[in-house]
Amino acid sequence: MLIALVEDDPIQAEMLALTLNSGGHESRVFHNSLSFFEALKATHFDLLLLDWNLPDYSGGMIVKWVRENVGWQIPIMIATAVDDEANVVAALKSGADDYLVKPIKPMEILARIEVLARRFKAIAPQVLHLGSYEIDTSQRLIRKAGQEIELTQKEFDLALFLFQHPGKLFSRMNLLEKIWGLNVEIDTRTVDTHISRLRKKLALDGQLQWQLTSVYGYGYRLESVVLATP
Repeated sequence: MLIALVEDDPIQAEMLALTLNSGGHESRVFHNSLSFFEALKATHFDLLLLDWNLPDYSGGMIVKWVRENVGWQIPIMIATAVDDEANVVAALKSGADDYLVKPIKPMEILARIEVLARRFKAIAPQVLHLGSYEIDTSQRLIRKAGQEIELTQKEFDLALFLFQHPGKLFSRMNLLEKIWGLNVEIDTRTVDTHISRLRKKLALDGQLQWQLTSVYGYGYRLESVVLATP
C-alpha cells in the first residue's frame, strides 16, 4: 500500500515510515498539511495516516476536507499522543476510521492497517462521491451536480476507473487494457475518443473542480484543478 504519513515531528515520522516499510508498505512523509494537500493533486494514496495536532491545520480539519473533496473510499487512521475519549469521538465523527495513541506499537499498527485494507476491500461503496460527482456502481450511472448523465457502457467503465484513482497517471495502453481487455485489437485512439467524450459529458474541464488532463505522448490523469485548503 502507498500510505501518506502526515507527521510534523521528524523523529516520529522516521520511526513510523520504518515501521510501515517493515510491513511491506511504501510511505510518503509530509511534515505539514499544505505539502500533503499539494501531493493529493497528483497522487492516489491507499491510506492516510495523520497526526491529530499539526502546526497549520488540525487533524479534524484535514479529515473533514478529505471526505468532502476526495471522498470516503480511502481509509484514514489517526495517530496522536492525545489519549482522551472526547478526542477519539471527535476524530471518528469527523470521518476517521481508526485512532491510535502514541507511542505507536509496530505490530499493532501493521495489524490495524491490514484490518482497514480488508474492510475497505470487502465493503467497497456502491456509491462513490468526488466533489460534485456521484458514481452509482450498482445502477451504473453517474450524476453531475445531481443531474444524471447518459453514458455508454465503456464510457461509464472508463469514468468509474478514473474516479476510483484520482490523481493517478495512466498510459493509453494501460487504460485500453483495463477497460477493453488485454487481448483486444483496438487502436489506442479509441481511448482518446472516449476521454474526449467524458470531458464534454461530465464537464471534466475544471468547471466543477475536476479535470481530465492529458500528458503528451503518454496518457491521462483525473486531477483536481484547485484543492482549496480548509
